[in-house]
Parts: sequence; structure tokens; C-alpha cells
Amino acid sequence: MTNNRTEWSGNASRKRLIFEVVIVLALSLGQSAAYSIVAIIRRLSRTEALADQTATINRPLADEQVFDLVYQLLSVTFALAPVALVLYLLWQPGRSSFRRIGFDLTRPGRDIGWGVALVAIIGIPGIALYIAGNALGITVTIVPTALGTYWWTIPVLILVAARASLEEEIIVVGYLFTRLRELGCKPWAIIGISAVLRGSYHLYQGFGPFVGNVLMGILFGFAYQRWGRVMPLVIAHFILDVLSFTGYALVAALVPGFLPGT
Repeated sequence: MTNNRTEWSGNASRKRLIFEVVIVLALSLGQSAAYSIVAIIRRLSRTEALADQTATINRPLADEQVFDLVYQLLSVTFALAPVALVLYLLWQPGRSSFRRIGFDLTRPGRDIGWGVALVAIIGIPGIALYIAGNALGITVTIVPTALGTYWWTIPVLILVAARASLEEEIIVVGYLFTRLRELGCKPWAIIGISAVLRGSYHLYQGFGPFVGNVLMGILFGFAYQRWGRVMPLVIAHFILDVLSFTGYALVAALVPGFLPGT
């Protein structure tokens, strides 16, 4: 009887974890992946080639400047709700969820160093992959931002970069790795699942960004397996997005018409 009860309890706990992961992903990046898959199918159904289509990452949310700012801030704030949720779900009595996934300030120098190293590894190959994908017609023309040139544009883009780095690295790496380990998945399977998920919610940009983000996910997965810390990944992702978003916005403001979408 005891063994049967223990087995039932174990199966119930496993099912509970599976449902939890499904719900978390449905509320966050799994939902983005579903929309992205539909988006790429829709793009492929058009007569226009992928390279001739555009994908704008940061769009205006209102015509009026003040309301655009309000909506942008609300969007960033509510997008962080799933991040707060997974940190809550990972919390255990006497064990901080922040320490559990290595999202803390105990090793700032080392985390920054690792983060910058990841940027160096990803940055130039990522740009080359985008250019090659666009030239081959498998990647759309990406417009990092179409926000107006307001006083708040750069600060908001930095906030968006912070939101994206926290959302993706804490959920897709910190949370998902923890739960998949508890479900008994092998390390290589965990890295693969996380990497494919990362690539899938970038599919709306084309197949080049899908491949690039899968490769990024594999690299980040191995880094997390080795270091046990999500902080360097958050730092690297934040730096990459800040350079992409704000760099594009600055060039668009200084040289109108030079970049696509400006």
C-alpha cells in the first residue's frame, strides 16, 4: 500500500509539474511561439518574397506621444508578470528562487565578464547570419524600432531590452531547465528543447533568425549547465538588445531614410 501511495504521489507531482510548465509557457513565450509559427506560415503564403517583407520589433502603440509612452510602459510592466510568476513558483522555504537559478548579485564581476564574452561570441556571427539569410531570401528585413524620436524613446528601448532579457533568460533557461531536470529529462534534451523554443518565437523574422536563435540557445544552454547562473545570460542578452534597438534608433534619428523603415 505504501509503495502504491508513493508511486501515485510521484505521478501526481509529475503531472502537476507538466501542467505548470504548459500553463507558464502558454502565458508567456510559448504563446509568442504559437503566434510566430502562424506568422511565418502567413508570410510564406504571400507572393512577396521573405526578404522583401519587414518585421518591426518595437512599434508605436498610440498616435499621441503621451499615450504611446503610457502604453509602452504598461506593456513592459505586464510582460514581466510571467517572470515574477516563475520566480514565485521556484521559491522554496529556506531556498531563494533567485539564488536557485543564479539570478543574484553575488558574483557581479564574473557575471559581467561572462556576459561580455557571450556578446563577443554571438554578436558578429549573428549579424553575418542575418545578412546571409536576407540575401538568400529566407529572412525578412528586420526593423528594430519604429518608435518616434521622442525624449523617452531611448530610455523605453532600454527598458524593452531589459524586459526581453529577463523574460527570455529567466523563463526559457532558469525556470525551464529547473523544471525539466525535475521531470527527469537528460541535459542534452533540456538544452535542445530550450533552444528550439527560443528559435520558434523568433520565426516571424524568418528562418535565418530561427537558426541563429537556436544556436544562441544551445550556447546559452551549455553556459548555464556549466555555470549554473542565469545572470551572465541576462547581461549578454541585454547588451545585444540595447545595441540593436538604440543603435538603430540613433542612426534613424541622425540619418533619416538611411535604414529600412525610416
